[in-house]
Amino acid sequence: MKKMIIAIAVISCLSSCTQVAGWFGSNEDSTRLESPDSIEVYRDVSINESNAYSDLFLDSSAIESFIKSEGLKDSAAKLFRDFYTVRNGQYAWFASGGPTEQARGLWGLYSNQAEAGKDKGDDSLRKRMDSLLADSTALIADSSVLLSTELALTRQLIDLALTQPEGAINRSTIFYLVPAKRQDAMQLADSLLNRQKDSSAYASNKLYQMMKTQLALYYDLARNGGWAAITGPVNASKGSRQPQVKAIKKRLQATREYDAADTTDIFSDSLQSAIRRYQERNGLQASGMINDSLLSSLNVSAEDRLKQILVNMNRILWSQPTTDSSYLQVNIPSFMLYAFENGRPSLQMPVIVGKEGANTMMFSGNINKVVFSPYWNIPESIVRNEIMPAMKKDPGYLKKHNMERTGGSDSLPVLRQLPGKDNALGKVKFLFPNSFDIYLHDTPNKSLFARNDRALSHGCIRVADATRLAQYILQDEASWTPEKISAAMNANKEQTVEIRNTHPVHITYLTAWVDDQGFMNFRPDVYGHDGEAMTRMFVAAAGR
Repeated sequence: MKKMIIAIAVISCLSSCTQVAGWFGSNEDSTRLESPDSIEVYRDVSINESNAYSDLFLDSSAIESFIKSEGLKDSAAKLFRDFYTVRNGQYAWFASGGPTEQARGLWGLYSNQAEAGKDKGDDSLRKRMDSLLADSTALIADSSVLLSTELALTRQLIDLALTQPEGAINRSTIFYLVPAKRQDAMQLADSLLNRQKDSSAYASNKLYQMMKTQLALYYDLARNGGWAAITGPVNASKGSRQPQVKAIKKRLQATREYDAADTTDIFSDSLQSAIRRYQERNGLQASGMINDSLLSSLNVSAEDRLKQILVNMNRILWSQPTTDSSYLQVNIPSFMLYAFENGRPSLQMPVIVGKEGANTMMFSGNINKVVFSPYWNIPESIVRNEIMPAMKKDPGYLKKHNMERTGGSDSLPVLRQLPGKDNALGKVKFLFPNSFDIYLHDTPNKSLFARNDRALSHGCIRVADATRLAQYILQDEASWTPEKISAAMNANKEQTVEIRNTHPVHITYLTAWVDDQGFMNFRPDVYGHDGEAMTRMFVAAAGR
């Protein structure tokens, strides 16, 4: 695996040290503290339970007990104390409702590090976090477990900061990685655009910089009143005239998605083409027609889009950057897989991701095995919750579904499904080591890919064209011709292929991003992560 470079928000004090701009917010109400290495650290005494990013707080005695029990050395202990000092004792990774946005980001980075063999890992912490990210209720109910998990995650952040190659993380600014209190979204955008000098981490992150350019556009639009809502219904056909058509042209012109100077009320060819492109970029059926879903998307306010951009900019900084020129990316909200070769798109296909409650996790890995005609080793949860009730109703259920028992007990048997045309994994699966037990695989149920909402699986990722993906993954393996791949996929006998040159794969959760043509793309917040982050990050501004 290639070296992992972590791009995380690096927020610098202004030279006057009168404020800290950006994600952390202003320190107008802060108290300066002494810190080594000329690092200037502030306690924001204005942070309280009513305005804090998290509504949970801890005291210094808990921090000191943890430092002592873990035997942290002076440099790590100092960073640990300062991390919570600037937050005025506020939790970073949890709120009363569950993990914060940054907890998922940090855990993805930590998991990458562990799988790369650079960290032995903490099995206890891994079990707690994997359980929590699947269902937070059990952990949140136990405050002592919650506290120990919070502190353990902070140690992981500091360990990453102290062990990464020079320049990967600026240890002087890890205190400002997680927002500390809610801010006005417009003020945050202004700070990032006009008052914060980008660090090297920001400047080298191409996707972040592209998003920042679009942030400037939406900031100017929101500051000038945004756009008026387009009311319907609109039943315009090409060549017809309607007042709403003129409004749609102006709306698309505002975000530079309709470059014609025409503002008449005629539904023109150029407008239909612009609508089709807009629909593609927003995950809508690209019909080129004016319909309710189009109007609903167009009517999202400029300030709400700005908030969505801000949330995703912060999310990008917690994602492992793509240092390879060839890689796979699965973006959960767009339900798509993209392959890149030499930095350019070469393949894309629809995917099915985890349904709500069985979320597909965000992390990076390396595909190192292709398994043709795979067995499906059925997870315990599916056996318990789905298959055993079916077995009680139908004693012949296992035989009918080509399943067999390989162990376990009568109360919880160990089951697997044999290779074949009805196997839930289809004809091939693609493995990359990870603690979440997530992989890519084929599926016999191809009809589901026609749906717009494809959050349907138990957490793994089903691909629409497994044959094409297998050919892409094995293109450097000279012996694996398309004919041999097809034969292996239909052999009904499991065969594992070890890949010499592993393929990086990045599983992301971006509901807003900039495409290679420089246009914003937006998608629905399928797991509700945006909504949670916005509630914690932003305060409603008076008069808006």
